[in-house]
Amino acid sequence: MAKTFFFYDLETSGLNARYDRIMQFAGVRTDEKFNAIGDPVNLLIKLPDDTLPSPESVLITKITPQQTVREGLTEAEFAEYFMDEIALPDTIFTGYNNVRFDDEFMRHFLWRNFRDPYEWTWSDGRSRWDLLDVVRLVRALRPDGIGWGFIEKDGKKIPTNNLVDMARLNGFENTNAHDALADVYALIGVAKLLREKQPKMFDYLLAMRDKKSVAKLAGAGQPFVYASGRYSSEFEKTTVAAMIAPTRSGALVWDLRSDADEFAKLSEKEILANMTANYETRHADDFVPLPVKEICFNKCPAIAPLGTLDAGAQKRLKLNLAEVEKNFRVLQKNRGLIDKIAAAWNAKPEFALAGDVEGRLYDSFADNADKPKIRVVAAAKANDLADFHPNFVDERLTELLLRYKARNYPKSLSDAEKNLYEEWKNAKLTREIPEYVKKLSWIAAIAHDETPADLGDNEKKRFFAFKNRYKDLNIDDFILEELKLWLESIAP
Repeated sequence: MAKTFFFYDLETSGLNARYDRIMQFAGVRTDEKFNAIGDPVNLLIKLPDDTLPSPESVLITKITPQQTVREGLTEAEFAEYFMDEIALPDTIFTGYNNVRFDDEFMRHFLWRNFRDPYEWTWSDGRSRWDLLDVVRLVRALRPDGIGWGFIEKDGKKIPTNNLVDMARLNGFENTNAHDALADVYALIGVAKLLREKQPKMFDYLLAMRDKKSVAKLAGAGQPFVYASGRYSSEFEKTTVAAMIAPTRSGALVWDLRSDADEFAKLSEKEILANMTANYETRHADDFVPLPVKEICFNKCPAIAPLGTLDAGAQKRLKLNLAEVEKNFRVLQKNRGLIDKIAAAWNAKPEFALAGDVEGRLYDSFADNADKPKIRVVAAAKANDLADFHPNFVDERLTELLLRYKARNYPKSLSDAEKNLYEEWKNAKLTREIPEYVKKLSWIAAIAHDETPADLGDNEKKRFFAFKNRYKDLNIDDFILEELKLWLESIAP
């Protein structure tokens, strides 16, 4: 079967994939030449009555909770539609920063709706691709024929790869940024542009979305070109790297702009402290970050052989190949440093387990004994669920099932289950409402250029940091009023 692309984008109730919700899903399927196949998909998803959306997100997207309730599908309805109509065999799911954002929301959405959170991106010939790092690497190596954006910061021109700027500068302007479907059409425009202007680079990076291809190049024992958001905008987010140690997800790589001898005397303890430094430490003037990061082979990293780094790219990226080669030889001699880095990486504390079951997707895979029961839940309607009481091996699923029924099929709940759900929901909202009310009042104050009275020193600092985040937003009084009404409607 021929491959198809499904370009997609989400608008969400916040930035936390574990606990925030998809409010809009939009996508367009295309053939391999990016001609649309069928109608576009543009759906709203009902926000459940246990969720307070981020005011910032709603002010950006203009999608209110009330609108999703009026016009949207339940999560269960959308999960069924997605698996039956969108996750077709041989689909390449394509987005812009989707690997780190949209795909994570989709995984958690599928998890809490009793669908496999992983298979949609790899089984039946399906795969995924992220064009953000592709754009970064094309800009770094083969920018000709494409309009590129910049922002002014501290008197300097800083490269930016914002999707809106890409569309504007290349003649397919996105007139409704932060609307998911508009962003999808802009993304298709970017894909067409890259393929037209730099076809060899485009086709190469499309093939390199496969984790085996990435592992082969990164693990070949030679330096390679690598674009990542972790690298500096001064160098187009691109460097030359070399693999130094394997990890569970891929490999640790060294940035060959740096001389390993300068770090050789660090102890394993000092390396670990550097790797795990908090925000304040990392942004101190005297902090020198270790030039090491993890490359995850299954996250579509944008990498290319060193031979793609021509003279023009070396100049743009301020890379001297003689210096890179010298640093590579020094790195290879510093086996002791590499061993300490690998040991420190393995000694890094695990992320704390999520406190709530909906955030515990990555605790473990579903038990094989539970998989038939999970499929029954996904296929069941309200009447079926009312009489279905599976004895799950995985204790996470029992609580998930209660919430799944309450949000999607409330008539399936027994009186005891209703009470359990209401108890959980009310406790959750009671914890969250005081801070939410404060946010809404602060946004109203910002809209009228006021500072709330009677703020202590710490609260003043918080308010002004908060104000800085909102200073460029169009604060719509209607949206604020809708958020207040939503809060009143779901408050215990």
